[in-house]
Amino acid sequence: MKPEALLEKIREIPFVDPHTHVDSAHLGARGLDDILLYHMVVSDLYNAGCPDGSRLSEAPSPEEAQSRLERAIPYLPKIVNTSCYWGARMILEDLYGVHEPVTMDNWRYIHDMIAERKDDRAWHREILRRAGIAKVVTEYGRRGDRSNDDILEYSQEWAFFTRAQWGKFDAALLELEYAWNHEESCSPLPVTTKAEDLLFNKKIRSLEDVYAAIRHYCEKTPEDVCTNSASHLSTDIHYRNVSVEEMEAALKNRDRAGERERDIYANFIQQEYMRELDRRNSPLILQFSVGAEPLPYETCSYLHSGTAYQFAEVIARYPKRLFTFSLSSAAHNQQFCTIARELPNVVMVGYWWHNFFPTIIRQVISERLDMLSLEKQIGYFSDAYCLEWVYAKSQIIRRQFAQVLSQRIDAGQYDEKTALDIVKAICLETPQKVFGITPNPALLKR
Repeated sequence: MKPEALLEKIREIPFVDPHTHVDSAHLGARGLDDILLYHMVVSDLYNAGCPDGSRLSEAPSPEEAQSRLERAIPYLPKIVNTSCYWGARMILEDLYGVHEPVTMDNWRYIHDMIAERKDDRAWHREILRRAGIAKVVTEYGRRGDRSNDDILEYSQEWAFFTRAQWGKFDAALLELEYAWNHEESCSPLPVTTKAEDLLFNKKIRSLEDVYAAIRHYCEKTPEDVCTNSASHLSTDIHYRNVSVEEMEAALKNRDRAGERERDIYANFIQQEYMRELDRRNSPLILQFSVGAEPLPYETCSYLHSGTAYQFAEVIARYPKRLFTFSLSSAAHNQQFCTIARELPNVVMVGYWWHNFFPTIIRQVISERLDMLSLEKQIGYFSDAYCLEWVYAKSQIIRRQFAQVLSQRIDAGQYDEKTALDIVKAICLETPQKVFGITPNPALLKR
């Protein structure tokens, strides 16, 4: 069967998007900068020679957006081969009718045209309709005034106890202090945070402080709104059980902490957090990203072969807690799939960050289709910061499913109906079931 013919039928299947960073206060692109300077495109531009490798500010001024665009646009011809550029081109062509290349002569016109629609609620819902996305899950800290709850649901992203940060060996303590010093769940610390910029009123100095901060974190988690809490699993950390005595000794050594103390802090806080959830009979799902470790501006895909097995022992100790994993290293996929095959409380989710490239996506889809039931895999999330990128990534994913499944139809493994049922199961039904997502009925109609 030709992929193009299957793609047309896959486009009729609604998806839900279980993980994004879309902000309710500005759902759509605020200008050309939100499309061309999405951080994955910035990485393309930077490796093509553009002088800017850092992310655009969360709320860039007009001057920042203009200067960054003007420095980036001359490098666009050098990234026309990349899949991120393909995504940006889909947005401009399909949603804004721009079919010519972006140049120094026309970018202001395109920028202004996009900006005109940034507050258009009907347009935002039209983007989702065209994308075939029936509900989007974003950070609780980006919920705004809740006026977009018809299309948004929420996941907590607040404190990342098992995320290593470059040169900060007490990162787990800083994350817990960050939560302890806030009275409600909020957006997480950036991976590039400088410890000297964190001026906390409450500092962790003792084991009692650790327990108090964990209790505070659990008490302030909005479980009535969020079914899951998203965090990161650093492959730099070695995962194991840590004793009270080890943690007490490590706390006394905080000013001189190294890799050993880093691992003790992360393991102890994570294990006590999960124990506290159990004491509270909390149903919270723990969602982990894996395999992206910090570089000066962004991250790299990084594999430590022991991570999956070490954390599998942690998972096995909490059989009633559901764990989901999104991988940034394709080399992790087969290993994590073997864990998901044998541990009933593990689900694999999408293609994260450095895995979101078509060749890798097809590889991951194929491996998971061979190894996991439809109940143990979720086939799509965008990780997008605006709805236009939700659109682009959904289109890229649909095309990869068409490529993989058409080959399997030709090989006689599936018939057409089975192939389409698989897409519906892992891109709509399983994420609904796992995360409790309720699609918008109006957006379910294709």
